[in-house]
Amino acid sequence: MIYVVSGPSGCGKSTLIRRTLADLKDVHFSVSHTTRERRGGETEGKDYYFVSPEKFERMAGRKEFLEWAVVHGARYGTSKKELKRAGKKRDMILDIDVQGAMQVKNKIRKAILIFILPPRYGELKKRLEARGLDSVGAIKRRLARARQEIWSYTRFDYIVINDELENAVADLEAIIRCHRSGLPARKIAMKPILASFR
Repeated sequence: MIYVVSGPSGCGKSTLIRRTLADLKDVHFSVSHTTRERRGGETEGKDYYFVSPEKFERMAGRKEFLEWAVVHGARYGTSKKELKRAGKKRDMILDIDVQGAMQVKNKIRKAILIFILPPRYGELKKRLEARGLDSVGAIKRRLARARQEIWSYTRFDYIVINDELENAVADLEAIIRCHRSGLPARKIAMKPILASFR
């Protein structure tokens, strides 16, 4: 199953995903391509594939991306190869913006869309400032975009409110566990059990 985790910049997507990957087995993180500069502590091939704008354009021209969008002045995209890397038996989490989430849903109807909602505007502003990653102007732009993106929540399957971290992690993991127990996911495991009752 593909789980698309989205929400405004600073809402805590990355933290929630990291915790979920540590807690749940057989969950694969989809590493996106980006044209933005690498930040301190980020690792090539783990956090992102950092590519030049020219390489990104070539990949887009060859239709190598499942989805891609321009976000805060840089290009971000999920390559089709990245989806194949996880294989069919593993769940995959995509950490992408709202534009990309809508593109994925249009192409993969079964994808589960999860929107991470910050507890309030003031808290989101505080989190962005505390990260120390952006200039004052960049924070203003991110907050302006957040005011637009927040209203996309109606297009998502689930909402996780990231107020208390432990509760938000539990909610995200519960969504994945729930889908793993659904009939389509259990069909193979059920075969020998059902056969034993014949």
